[in-house]
Amino acid sequence: MKDEMEFYLQHTGTVEISDMTKQDLKNLIATGESSFLEFKYKVASPEKLAKEIAAFANTKGGKLLIGVADNGEIVGVESYMEEEFWISQAVEDCCVPEPEITIELISFNGIDVLLVDIPEAEEKPIYVKGKKSRIVYIRREDESVFASDEIEEVLKNGSSEEGVTFEYGEKERLLFRFLNEYSDITVERFSILINTTTYTAAKILVNLVSAGVLDLFEKDGAAHYTFSKKSA
Repeated sequence: MKDEMEFYLQHTGTVEISDMTKQDLKNLIATGESSFLEFKYKVASPEKLAKEIAAFANTKGGKLLIGVADNGEIVGVESYMEEEFWISQAVEDCCVPEPEITIELISFNGIDVLLVDIPEAEEKPIYVKGKKSRIVYIRREDESVFASDEIEEVLKNGSSEEGVTFEYGEKERLLFRFLNEYSDITVERFSILINTTTYTAAKILVNLVSAGVLDLFEKDGAAHYTFSKKSA
């Protein structure tokens, strides 16, 4: 037991005591799981937790509550030190590059809950190590899901130090005319419209998303592109 405690101490020590009260915690839980909040009964495995952490970091950031059941019940954790250790393993061993996180301990009436804050990453995407390859996750509503190739490219372009620009040519003219009439378009439909490969069509659309001209969303398992609300 002594050796186990010493092992944990070597890989922990980053937890801060939270200013949150029991009522503050209840108020946060009452907002429910969302694109910014996830409940965890405990850390099931570093690999599974890494998925949630990376998804938040690749999207707009978020918070994990460890010691809260899916129904919002505050169950607490048996050992916050052990949970902290697994959280650190998720970040250090499973994520590339390592995302920045902070961990706070919320303690009351003998119950300990960990609040993990994950800010939006400056360098994207954050990958999760898989058995054969690295995987990119994003947050969609209250779930962490696989990012499509197109979204992965948008994340990469968004982290580039070079500004993204585009030229308004015949392909873009045909695209904008189509979007004005039909609202959104897929890579396959765009490739047919401009008579080119899906690879070339995807590069054009992803570049326009990165430039802030288009928005990307997924529907029925396919990526769809529409005019950006910001540019409207």
